[in-house]
Amino acid sequence: MKIKVFFTALFCTLIVQSIFSQDFTVDTIVNRKLHLYASPYTKAIGVKMYPGAISYKQFRPNNKAIEAIGYLTLDGFSLSVLKEFYTPIEDVDQLTWYYGYGGHMGIWSEEWKKTNAGTSNIAVGFDGIIGLDYKVKNAPINLSIDWQPSFSIIQSYFKNQGGIGIRYTFN
Repeated sequence: MKIKVFFTALFCTLIVQSIFSQDFTVDTIVNRKLHLYASPYTKAIGVKMYPGAISYKQFRPNNKAIEAIGYLTLDGFSLSVLKEFYTPIEDVDQLTWYYGYGGHMGIWSEEWKKTNAGTSNIAVGFDGIIGLDYKVKNAPINLSIDWQPSFSIIQSYFKNQGGIGIRYTFN
């Protein structure tokens, strides 16, 4: 059990370090153009449906954002942290598409482990995300729709998550 806790802590440390480490992008004409893009909001908090979760997003320089998504059920909880890259859609004002990566960690009850044929009640793994993000003009509302595939290392399962998000925005 101590080895699992050690590797779980090591994995989480590496994920957080990679998210906040030096920004790396391939220098292309598109990326040079994107550095001029400014998000219509800086922070947002709200809900994401399927599965139900609390979402907090904060923009960083150069079209990047960090999003934390917390899932809470009667059987446990899971937290995903994602680094996202935003690209504006030129013909539609305040609409962007985005992609990103990150990781998740969850702790589940023994009952969940029994009903889901799991080998552990700890979930640690990698996440990806791709979606659309729209800031409603003249209102502090942000809408998003995305796909968030997730692979858990310890339990060796793959989940198709994602959904619709609605958030209150701050400038």
